[in-house]
Amino acid sequence: MRILGKNMLTLLILSIVFILLPVLLQFNNYYLFLATTITFLAVIVSSWNLIGGFAGQLDLAAGAYIGLGAYTTGTLLIRFNVTPWLGMIAGGLAASTIAFLIGYPTFRFGLREVWYALSSAALVPILRTLFLLWEDVGGPAERYLPYYSWSFYHLRFSTYTVYFYILSAFFILILFINIFIKRLKIGYYLLAIRENEEAAEMLGIDTRRYKLYALILYSYIVGMIGGLYACITGYIHPSHFDFWLSIQVAVLGIVGGLGSVAGPPLITFVLGGVAEYLRSTLGAYIEGLHLIFYGIILMLIILFEPKGVSALIEKIAYRYGRRYRRF
Repeated sequence: MRILGKNMLTLLILSIVFILLPVLLQFNNYYLFLATTITFLAVIVSSWNLIGGFAGQLDLAAGAYIGLGAYTTGTLLIRFNVTPWLGMIAGGLAASTIAFLIGYPTFRFGLREVWYALSSAALVPILRTLFLLWEDVGGPAERYLPYYSWSFYHLRFSTYTVYFYILSAFFILILFINIFIKRLKIGYYLLAIRENEEAAEMLGIDTRRYKLYALILYSYIVGMIGGLYACITGYIHPSHFDFWLSIQVAVLGIVGGLGSVAGPPLITFVLGGVAEYLRSTLGAYIEGLHLIFYGIILMLIILFEPKGVSALIEKIAYRYGRRYRRF
């Protein structure tokens, strides 16, 4: 309970920071856009931690779930004027349904590690091609959501401030879910599966079922965020099925520290923020500079601490005589 109380205090401080940040950035729309983009990425990375960090499954389908959520929410709004608040729920259901249809046979037949990674990665180009050919939802053309300068029902705003607050609320919620699950029986089961799946099975843990639970929860959250992403961008297009996003999410989750609650979002805010800033400011002069930056930082982290940023912080804290518990 003492540890949980400390974590709740951390979440409270984060909430205050997120509330005050748009006030500090209100005179610079670009920085507000940057903060919104990085928070969007941090939400997905923290969600990925459920399947990748806890269960140890290298999932590369985040781009597929984002696209499904975006198309479900956007199509319901464009065709039937269904509020995106309901559309996001439907988008999460669509994403988790596809995840179940892929995950059940995959886990049932014991596909692990690189084979599971390849299976999940294939979902992104398959769905992208399918939606390119599906004329009823727009095919290769962009379909624009109705424009409103300020509409809570349609989730359309002319400022990024509201989107930032919504994403911040999601981010705090996902962190709480990570903390909560990590301290439940299912959390211990998932960590046991990550460390040694065969040993977990010998102990009587139904590894397939618990991996499927983690996959469904992760895909549902990412599908909901995909619906919000459609409202932020203002359109739906097959490009929302972004394989690079899937790779980026997995890399940030791994480098942040598998199973760590704080590590993945921390590295996302730092590394993602600097890389995005370099891309937007110096990208016109040196194309791909942000990717070079990504590569150098990742190589340094892997060389100095293969277990990720969270383990690196733990070592530094112990070196300076301060007790640190992985959060």
